[in-house]
Amino acid sequence: MPRSILDEAHIHPAIRDVIADYHTGIVREVRAAVADSDIVVVGMKQNPFPAKARKLLDAARLPYRYLEYGSYFSAWRRRLALKMWTGWPTFPMVFVKGVLIGGTEDLERLLASGELASKG
Repeated sequence: MPRSILDEAHIHPAIRDVIADYHTGIVREVRAAVADSDIVVVGMKQNPFPAKARKLLDAARLPYRYLEYGSYFSAWRRRLALKMWTGWPTFPMVFVKGVLIGGTEDLERLLASGELASKG
């Protein structure tokens, strides 16, 4: 089932540019990292789950790129643009070969299943 996104016909023309341009810089930066790296972890300070995802990848000896945006007290609007873009509600956001696989628990499941082969 495709995820539900408000279609353009139901967005007033006066605000379409505001939505389209909402913190596009952070989205461009993450998209570029995802295009350039096999594994990308997008996280934030103070949240233990991005750190756990990185530890899992380190233990599996899998190289990754880590992007960190603010903390619980800063950069939340910028991070909101990433949530709007991906539809994923939490951090980290883990991308593998250009595909959003979810967060830490999803990464852990892929590693355990062997789908994301470790190099260790």
